Amino acid sequence: MTDSTRELDLVVYGATGFVGKLLADYLAQHAPDGVRIALAGRSAAKLESVRSSLGPRAAEWPVIVADSDDSDAIADMARRTRVVATTVGPYAKYGHGLAAACADSGTDYVDLTGEVLFVRDSIDANHDRARETGARIVHSCGFDSIPSDLGTHVLYEAVQAAGAGELTDTTLVVTSMRGGVSGGTIDSMRTQVDVSKKNPSLRRLAASPYSLSPDRSREPDLGKQPDMTVVKGGDVAPEVKGWQAPFVMASYNTRIVRRSNALRDWAYGRKFKYREVMSVGSSPASPVLAGAVAAGLGGLLVGMTLAPTRYVLDRVLPSPGEGPSEESQRKGHFTVDLYTTTTSGARYTSRVGAKGDPGYSATAVMLGESALSLVLGGDALPDAAGVLTPATALGDVLVNRLRDAGFEISARKL
Repeated sequence: MTDSTRELDLVVYGATGFVGKLLADYLAQHAPDGVRIALAGRSAAKLESVRSSLGPRAAEWPVIVADSDDSDAIADMARRTRVVATTVGPYAKYGHGLAAACADSGTDYVDLTGEVLFVRDSIDANHDRARETGARIVHSCGFDSIPSDLGTHVLYEAVQAAGAGELTDTTLVVTSMRGGVSGGTIDSMRTQVDVSKKNPSLRRLAASPYSLSPDRSREPDLGKQPDMTVVKGGDVAPEVKGWQAPFVMASYNTRIVRRSNALRDWAYGRKFKYREVMSVGSSPASPVLAGAVAAGLGGLLVGMTLAPTRYVLDRVLPSPGEGPSEESQRKGHFTVDLYTTTTSGARYTSRVGAKGDPGYSATAVMLGESALSLVLGGDALPDAAGVLTPATALGDVLVNRLRDAGFEISARKL
């Protein structure tokens, strides 16, 4: 379980932030005895305050002071540990140095990013180096994008086990969800809008369905794969009722899933098309509601690009470091259902669901178990290194750990 050449097994970077505290608390309660954990961030006093709130199991955890702008401190932190779990975003502002330091030192890394351009930069800067050092740089280990990536992973495994061909048209439906909007997610959206607005070529890159592919020239031409789409439920599967609205995270999650397919040499299928939508119910009003959601999401993105509306939005949307109350987090939940048709004509479905606010308490579980998968998974982990996805880096090790943590992750033939 431990590596005598490293002082630590796991560093929680950003432990004084809202989600960082949730992650540290989860690990204090659920990490097995013997896992050597440290808390890291900019302020020793704040880190010690967080540590004192975690109970006796965390009393001896070291604290590490490392500012994201201090490259020497970041590199030293990466060299001291086997795994870094970072909640410090927006990652385009604060994440490049840490991801590169982990790639250089052969240290595994997990984060919560939902930023296409940051991940593209990380792939270009770190993938080859991480493969040389054996590091697994695993982006998007929270609600972005574990339900999407693992839901597709178990769907693929079920189809393969039955010899039912390859995946073709595949849709994730957010069947139910209750939770607050993350201030960190909003800040990441702001950052990406700002970068794209200054550089049209980056805007086009972010819009490409294969923007995170390891080799975009080898991707199949499957026509348009829009993210902002209103879909009739019956066009997804006969079991899906009502009209489906665009899902706000689709423009990111879909690219992670497509990267997983490409990293596996397109094992899901060369005709694999993937999209994500959200249920708004099955009442006669569902097409109106779905259209209203689409218009609202489009208006939010446009509003962030225009100075007058941006001024207002910045004052009413959540700020980084803010989050819902403990009671609200406990009442949160999510369920996503995926539907696919295979090249043999068979239909399959998978489900990922959990209790807890998706962007906060449930995300802390997903990030925590991703980090513990790297610490404890050993030879059961996929044989891979580089800039990876949850499915390609962690696979069934993470599936099983999340099931043990109370998540539903299942797949079956329809």
